[in-house]
Amino acid sequence: MNDYRTYLKEQDYSETTITGNEKQVELFKKWCKRNHTSPTEIDYKTALKFIKYLTRKGNSKKTINHRLRSIKIYFNYLIDEAYRIDNPIENTIVKGAKRTINYDLLEADELEDLYYSFETQNIKDKYHRLTAKRSKIITGLIVYQGLNTTDLSKLKTEHLQLSKGKIYIPSTRRSNARELELKPWQIMEFIEYQNEVLPLLQKRIKNDTEQLFPINTRFNVLTSQIMKKLKKYNQKAENIKQVRASVITNWLGQYNLRKVQYLAGHRYISSTERYLQDDLENLHEIVNNFHPIN
Repeated sequence: MNDYRTYLKEQDYSETTITGNEKQVELFKKWCKRNHTSPTEIDYKTALKFIKYLTRKGNSKKTINHRLRSIKIYFNYLIDEAYRIDNPIENTIVKGAKRTINYDLLEADELEDLYYSFETQNIKDKYHRLTAKRSKIITGLIVYQGLNTTDLSKLKTEHLQLSKGKIYIPSTRRSNARELELKPWQIMEFIEYQNEVLPLLQKRIKNDTEQLFPINTRFNVLTSQIMKKLKKYNQKAENIKQVRASVITNWLGQYNLRKVQYLAGHRYISSTERYLQDDLENLHEIVNNFHPIN
């Protein structure tokens, strides 16, 4: 049997998260013992009593949900080790814990304009022309697939599945792995990048690793430079988090919640729901602004 810490490490959680998770589980175990049950025996009805206990202790809804996430992970561990057959609080969320995005979101056509506006041709210096092509491809992954800096930095050449028209996004300590479709024009750009641009970049910066986007600086520096350039095309474009939030919000207008959770790589459905909630709040604000109710 793997111990719980080993399980968390295998799931790619950071040391800080593991320590915090273990602390929450220990507190939960003590509560179970006081209430004549155990993590392997507790049912949904008794688990609700634990939530009521946390509420009486004065915890905010946000804090309670944070603690529940730790315990959900522990239940999944018990299922893996055959100590349980179910996770009694798998879909349990305390409603009313608000998280806001506070971004001026971009529409789908505005996102696409950022990609098509990215200049790669009229650049005299050969190396800068190569880096511009790399940056345009990264821009495509940001505005179409909603990738963030961490996702982009972990991509390797083996993750490209051009024959299937897809790209594999590996999991991180905060996100799930997923396989995302590429636009036809992205596939064409990637073919040129993989065959011509990438080898020349690797040679120039003396970096022949398997990274899809080899660079000689921190990746967040590169994405910041890209966003600075995109802001020239559209003043609304502020940062990569805002663009990702825009992509996810636009997805919610096309797909159901579970599909968007998958596309975004969210570990928890609540992470996806907050974008839907903010979208509804924005709509309500627009209605009040243009059609005020006396």
